[in-house]
Amino acid sequence: MTLLQILTALMPVVSVLIFLVILRWPAMKAMSISLIITALMTAFIWQVPVIQISASVLEGWIIAASILIIVFGALFLLNTLTQSGAIAVMRSGFIGITPDRRIQLIIIAWLFGSFLEGASGFGTPAAICAPLLLALGFNPLAAVALALIADSSSVSFGAVGTPVLVGISKGLDNVTAVQLQQISTTAISIDLFVGVLIPLMLVSILTRFWGQNNSYKEGLALWPFALFSGFAFLFPAWLVANTLGPEFPSIIGGLVGLIVVITAVKLNFLVPKEVWRFPQDQLQKTAAPPPSHITANNPRLSLYLAWSPYVLAAVLLVVTRLNSLPFKSLLGKVNIEFTHILGTDISNSISPLYLPGFIFIIVCVVTFFLHKMSAKQALSAISNSAKTLVPTALTLATAVPLVRIFINSKVEGATLGSMPKELAATMAELFGQAWPMAASFVGALGAFISGSATFSNMMFADLQQATAQNLGIAEHLVLALQMLGSNAGNMICVVNVVAACSVVGLSGKEGAVIRLTLVPMIIYCLLVGLVATVWLGFF
Repeated sequence: MTLLQILTALMPVVSVLIFLVILRWPAMKAMSISLIITALMTAFIWQVPVIQISASVLEGWIIAASILIIVFGALFLLNTLTQSGAIAVMRSGFIGITPDRRIQLIIIAWLFGSFLEGASGFGTPAAICAPLLLALGFNPLAAVALALIADSSSVSFGAVGTPVLVGISKGLDNVTAVQLQQISTTAISIDLFVGVLIPLMLVSILTRFWGQNNSYKEGLALWPFALFSGFAFLFPAWLVANTLGPEFPSIIGGLVGLIVVITAVKLNFLVPKEVWRFPQDQLQKTAAPPPSHITANNPRLSLYLAWSPYVLAAVLLVVTRLNSLPFKSLLGKVNIEFTHILGTDISNSISPLYLPGFIFIIVCVVTFFLHKMSAKQALSAISNSAKTLVPTALTLATAVPLVRIFINSKVEGATLGSMPKELAATMAELFGQAWPMAASFVGALGAFISGSATFSNMMFADLQQATAQNLGIAEHLVLALQMLGSNAGNMICVVNVVAACSVVGLSGKEGAVIRLTLVPMIIYCLLVGLVATVWLGFF
């Protein structure tokens, strides 16, 4: 590639980092300018026809519509539970388990989030856990950033194993079930050494940026409990991956982890004597009051009844994702297809009833009756959700097309392939035998741009395999690093950041979120590369 071509391929990444992270522009402005620059450079330097760029923009809007359905569902669920008083009841219940904010964070973001990721994926954990943390009195920026960091290890087997069963499987030619199993078990085995540190990262970031003393030490002081919580999820997930396959590690790991860790808290196992609270909690000697819009409209609501919508959502997400049950195929039959957009090879589709947002909407309707809500409360929940969705829609209308132009940049008969493939191939040439230290960053690049670990795996699996073959490195190890990198990229992917910010009212602050999640992502990728390098030395 020439220098201009390299700059063009890097532009979607560089422009986002410059405008969002460095200049701190709101996502709507940053992504709009990034889209224009990328489209022009793609047309004039990468030589992609204007009709293909236009088709990519339309495809982006189709995908953005599906994301908006998910975001609306998450907003609707939050506003419904707020109006019914369930959020206030759940908040009091969590204080009953533990007033320690570090432990609350681990339970909600790491364990409950991992279960949601295993059941659904599609950015659901951050969209659900961030507002739940907000309701408990967490700072909105903390709620979003920490929920995104926590939604990492579980992504490898998210949405009932989709990143493996669809991502890796479709990204490789003639891959066998045995090979998929080997790749999966290698990935979770490496993550036993790295993912276990995620809860410790979470609490350390929490105490450093939102604690009274701005100290990492107050988070690190929880290290025995944090590591225990890491293993509480990852060890059951490792057992499941080795015995049952890639569909259920995150679901079962998250569920087992929740039971084990909550039980440990009740028994005071590894729980420090000194309770860590937010500064506002210290002033009141109790937990901070909920935000002004979260009030107990229904003081007679029991804790079990308050949590029942989340339980129902989790159950419905699981049963509608299992191939062994008929619900998945039934919901998937309603499929709106857009084939050969503008006469190009670009096609896409939406299955609205299969999206998690549809499940959330069903749960909200059930909650109206279950929590005996008035018509006024129900209408208020719908209205507030719709109003909040407007800035998110405008941002996604530029962010997702940018991604699709980048991905659809391969031109038939051209000497250059798509921009992502050319960038990854250049990285492979530069790193050579040190590729295990770089392989996960390719996976992270794919997730950062596409917003999907599954798509990252589909996009780069064959390149990772070819690079491993050329260098004489074990293919299953390099593909495992691709999986792990794609889950790390989930921490910073623009689409998830925009969606999560919108749910907690942080639209325009997306750059601040990425600044907080970027370093943990880099650390994670470096650590999995280091573990893989040591692995190669022993096997």
